[in-house]
Amino acid sequence: MSDIVTLPHTGVIAVLEKIFETGGASAAEASAVANGLVMANLSGHDSHGVIRTPRYVEAGINGTYKYQQTISAVIDTDSFALVDGNAGLGHWVGGQAVDLGIRKAKANGVSVIGLRHAGHIGRIGGWAEQALEAGLVSIHFVNVSNASLVAPFGGKGRRMSTAPVAIGIPNENGEDFFLDFATSRIAEGKALVALKGQKKVAHGDVVDGDGKPSDDPSVLYGDTKDDIAPNPRIGDGALVAVGDHKGSGLALACELLAGAITGNGPTGIKSDPGVYNGMLSVYVDPAKMNDGHDGVSMVTEYIDWVRGCPPADPAAPVMVPGDPERKARADRMANGMPLSAETWDNILASGDLVGLSREELLKLV
Repeated sequence: MSDIVTLPHTGVIAVLEKIFETGGASAAEASAVANGLVMANLSGHDSHGVIRTPRYVEAGINGTYKYQQTISAVIDTDSFALVDGNAGLGHWVGGQAVDLGIRKAKANGVSVIGLRHAGHIGRIGGWAEQALEAGLVSIHFVNVSNASLVAPFGGKGRRMSTAPVAIGIPNENGEDFFLDFATSRIAEGKALVALKGQKKVAHGDVVDGDGKPSDDPSVLYGDTKDDIAPNPRIGDGALVAVGDHKGSGLALACELLAGAITGNGPTGIKSDPGVYNGMLSVYVDPAKMNDGHDGVSMVTEYIDWVRGCPPADPAAPVMVPGDPERKARADRMANGMPLSAETWDNILASGDLVGLSREELLKLV
């Protein structure tokens, strides 16, 4: 197992901001990307965190992702919009799309926003949290064009992306419910974390090229584990859908909603060679749905009741979605953010790609 380095999250943000701004991002854009990646790590979702920095930098250099992009409206009404991310960095154009959905829902009670052609938009739960900060319920379905990584139930070939779903529901005591999960047993980023940490994944979370259960993350990447940004589309294996036929069906729904309906394209059938996120989001203002029944208070009461269930293991109290993230943030913000030494080295190496020395970056930590 590789060594672990523990770093202050503020220092890592400063390093990433410097890398992305030097690479061509605006200061605000670099801040959005850096904070989005670091927040994923602070929340315990290392798979969607700073480990992805080299991929973003390389995509900016080769033109796959474009800096300083603004979403453009394809269709725009009072409560509905279809917008194009124009291949912009996902944390930047994704935030613009979510802001639009929040504004429309605040004005009209509900909104639906389709986003297509966005760079990797990161941890989807972060978008639900952005809506929660505005007091809104939100539901997000996501796909990735040209990123077939997951075998459908009963299959051994790749046919779907990891197709995540996120749901956010406000809790008046501030401990909001936010559910965020890939429809594969593990996100691709978790396989990448294992690869970079020289670890295995749980047996059966991936299958090899013959469809046989495996615990080796390299079945996704082929012989690229020494690259700073391994490509998960090179290997002959696949990720596996969570929950067998149920998860496979939900992944298919994400491909149809976020891929086909938005025009982003379901993975594997689109002629455009770009690898982009599509997202179909629904926003609801619960205040405008309140006829006096005070649903938000019922949310608090019910969550507390569920949390109060006697635990099967007295040392592991019952938690609800959002609790693990809050727990991880409290720990990592106080005690530092753990990264594998290889991941940190790869981040510094991505600085080399835009002309920044390691010594210069290390002064920011």
